[in-house]
Amino acid sequence: MCEKCVNAKYVSQKISKTRWRPVSHSSLQQPDIFATGSWDNEDNKISFWSIGNHGSSGMDEGFEGDPQLLCEHKHDGDVLDLQFLDQDRIVTTSSTGAVTIFRHHQNSQTISVSQRWPRVHRYPCDNAPCTGVVCSSPEIVTVGEDGKIIVFRADQEGVIRVIENADSSTIHAVTYLRTTEILTVNSIGQLKLWDLRQQSNSPSQILSLSGDRLPLHCVDRHPNQQHIVATGGQDGMLCVWDVRQGSTPFSLMEAHSAEMWEVHFHPTNPDHLFTCSEDGSLLHWETSTHSDMPSFLQGGRNNSMISRSAMAPAGGNQSLISTWLSGDSSKGRLETTHMLPSQTLSVNSLDVLGQCLVCGTDGEAIFVNRQVPV
Repeated sequence: MCEKCVNAKYVSQKISKTRWRPVSHSSLQQPDIFATGSWDNEDNKISFWSIGNHGSSGMDEGFEGDPQLLCEHKHDGDVLDLQFLDQDRIVTTSSTGAVTIFRHHQNSQTISVSQRWPRVHRYPCDNAPCTGVVCSSPEIVTVGEDGKIIVFRADQEGVIRVIENADSSTIHAVTYLRTTEILTVNSIGQLKLWDLRQQSNSPSQILSLSGDRLPLHCVDRHPNQQHIVATGGQDGMLCVWDVRQGSTPFSLMEAHSAEMWEVHFHPTNPDHLFTCSEDGSLLHWETSTHSDMPSFLQGGRNNSMISRSAMAPAGGNQSLISTWLSGDSSKGRLETTHMLPSQTLSVNSLDVLGQCLVCGTDGEAIFVNRQVPV
């Protein structure tokens, strides 16, 4: 691990979530601004940071620099999730049950509240934490401890739709499967698919972990193969699912020794996947194809890409996808790398874009790596 590639910034607050500001797909530009949210502090905040050069004379100096705080804004309650809606707006979910859209004014480096829905997630007599959000501008979908799924539009004040009893247990995370379909994971090890075109308040499909029904905390969809999904949960196992086939995960990999908080496929190179955990580790999983041929041209039943202790997602054609879902561990086609110089307190959140990775910890530190080998 290249320790010089990692910049640590101590920020005097526990970081619960971090996300890169999106960059336009047409440009080859690397991301330079990210947002963080805090939790378990006396006053929680949402903050914007820059990893730009800030007037330094050369690239090398820029790489040595710490992230610089651009601006911050008080946040009511713990920030439980954070997603960019577009270049200037970010959506947060709160332990108070609120959903808020903040606007980052880049000219003045200030933050304002542009829309807020207080206490939308709630129990009959108390607020319910809003645990997850996913955005496809202008649409926003949130989930909560109250088992509700709520749909908003950024340009409308009211709530568009509430699926009242979507779950009898806590929904921990949500992501889009396709434009009109979402996936949720819950505290009894279930992965549920919802078709938002249907008026039904029931999921179109339920997949689940067999056995102990341990909570799932995070979910991410393969960016090219939309039926391939990765989840992580309380036991630190990485699960890979094919939602078209069967109702249980295709593959289970021993990843972490404690809860896995987030899993992310690399958005443009899904041969790479990243996970972070309560155990203080951040792992980079990658296919080891031993070939110069692009992964999307490789196939064949014998290219096993899974072992009990390591797994890497793969982009590309169906024969390759089915091989890494096959679970033959004898070929050792996977590599895992620890991305942090040393174990720390819980790594709660990570995000990766281009060659840049950022993560936030309970050790009141943000780590940035701008030379991720993808």
